[in-house]
Amino acid sequence: MRGLLWAVTQRDLLLARRRRVEALLPLGFFVVAAGLFPIAIGPEPNTLKLIGPGVAWVCALLAAMLSVTQMFASDHHDGSLEQMLLAAERLEWLVLGKVLAHWLSSGVPLVLASPLIGVLFDMQAQAIATLALSLLLGTPVLSLLGAVGAALTLGLRSGASLVFLLVLPLTVPTLIFGTGAVGAVDAGLSPQAHLSLQGALLLLTLLGAPLAAAAALRISLD
Repeated sequence: MRGLLWAVTQRDLLLARRRRVEALLPLGFFVVAAGLFPIAIGPEPNTLKLIGPGVAWVCALLAAMLSVTQMFASDHHDGSLEQMLLAAERLEWLVLGKVLAHWLSSGVPLVLASPLIGVLFDMQAQAIATLALSLLLGTPVLSLLGAVGAALTLGLRSGASLVFLLVLPLTVPTLIFGTGAVGAVDAGLSPQAHLSLQGALLLLTLLGAPLAAAAALRISLD
């Protein structure tokens, strides 16, 4: 099973490397969209610190959703997904491999770019570190929930729009705890409670999302 996980992950990472423009689109959207807010609102430091965590998290969430619709779509179009379903004994591991590849190619760049966003919003060093840590815990949740939405809407003409409608409400707890962690640091409090809740959400999603996505894939391809 672990061999299947790594094989699917390496395959999808190789495909993402060959389509670099598409792979870098979420990162470009994240940086550009978040960078427009200081220009529009103005250079007032207190205002930027207040809205910075929320803006960074909303932009990261939307950036992750840009690429999640393609997690299964390209394999579905060329027929390779059906072959994978026939060959895989445990479809959940195939889903996990695709989620891991999506997170490594889309989520990790967002985490690495978060210090730049923190500087744009005049955050202090501890707040920037907390923002990066919250994104490190939260972006895998976005990829896992996105996999469920992508599997449910596989093959539909308006699948991208439906993924947004299905997944965005489910990401609200991660958004709240992620911004709350940075807000606690700005208030002089410990962010441990918010980060612990994010970790718990990650574990719950990791246990349930692959099973739901695997079932949705079987239904979509029947």
